[in-house]
Amino acid sequence: MAAERALRSAAPHELLDAVRRVLVDGYAAHSVELFMADYGLTVLQPVAELPHTWDSVSVYNSPAGRAFGAQEPFVETTPGARTARVHLPVSVRGDRLGVLSVTLPRESGESGESDRVAELADIAEVLGHEVIVAERDTDLYLQARRRDRLTLAAEMQWQLLPGRSCARPEYELGAQLEPAYDIFGDNFDWSATADRLLLYATNGMGEGIEAALLTNLAINALRNARRAGIPLADQAALADQALYAHYAGRCYLSVLMLDFDLSTGLVQVVDAGSPQILRLRGGTVERIGLDAQLPLGMFEETDYVTQEFAVEAGDRLVLVSDGVYAVASPGGEAYGEAALARAILSTRLLPAAEVPRAILRELADHRGGPVPDDDALVMCLDWRGR
Repeated sequence: MAAERALRSAAPHELLDAVRRVLVDGYAAHSVELFMADYGLTVLQPVAELPHTWDSVSVYNSPAGRAFGAQEPFVETTPGARTARVHLPVSVRGDRLGVLSVTLPRESGESGESDRVAELADIAEVLGHEVIVAERDTDLYLQARRRDRLTLAAEMQWQLLPGRSCARPEYELGAQLEPAYDIFGDNFDWSATADRLLLYATNGMGEGIEAALLTNLAINALRNARRAGIPLADQAALADQALYAHYAGRCYLSVLMLDFDLSTGLVQVVDAGSPQILRLRGGTVERIGLDAQLPLGMFEETDYVTQEFAVEAGDRLVLVSDGVYAVASPGGEAYGEAALARAILSTRLLPAAEVPRAILRELADHRGGPVPDDDALVMCLDWRGR
């Protein structure tokens, strides 16, 4: 593919110029724009050399936002116009990065239009892969994601993340953190092999840079143990030792660790603190009760044990931090399990990647303001199994 060759040979900061040349030469494109989803998942930010001069577009009520939310190309046309604007999702293995918007001459037949849109969708997918690689060598695409300036703590937390969504035949997964530009200690991580999926939801104590440093140490200790092939309970024990060796119990971190067998749906769990799991099955939401163990780093040489439960095809799991279920309304009423269950039911038709953002919007309505006092983490897993 000419687009793939052009993108692979382009300098990291020139991917948009490269794809623009391909689309102008091969499709007579009038304009080509790349938009990246911002950290709060509320707007699509244009990729341009600083200082940015283009306007962002809404994720909720714009043609580009429609393509982003549905993860399907959307063709925007005006009766009698000689051009059409095609909005194409830019995603990598289920991780939603942004939208490529292309203005083209209109095709005369529906079959020709459909073939052309399919070709453009393939180009947008290749562009997404190249953006991920290019982010190792340029800040351009990371800068484009920022509607506002990130705090240093938030910068550290976002750099830890594996992505915000992913998909495989066995499952779909999405997660989001708030306040996106000022996050403290909440975080999430995941890793998959041919046979297993491991999820981690963390909630570190403290605020600002101290909370971010605590979470960075914990996440990297867990990854170090996981990559050594160590079982789940021993991962928790080793991370616990790393935190206690550094903080001597002054700071600690809650974590919920899940290890899914992709073949059977059996889940091993270590519950070390405050994050909770709720399951939607057959129209009913219930909390999965687990025996909570001590947070990581609270005491020296804590032993951890795994518990088990099973997921079935069609199950949806929602993991939340205490910054969700414990949030108080202006009148002092906690959000609680009942309200969270209603939010999960009201979002049951959305794809997993859209659910965290929707639940956090409902949480903001309960809180009575857009800016939370505490970190809020929502993860959503749709299980299909094999």
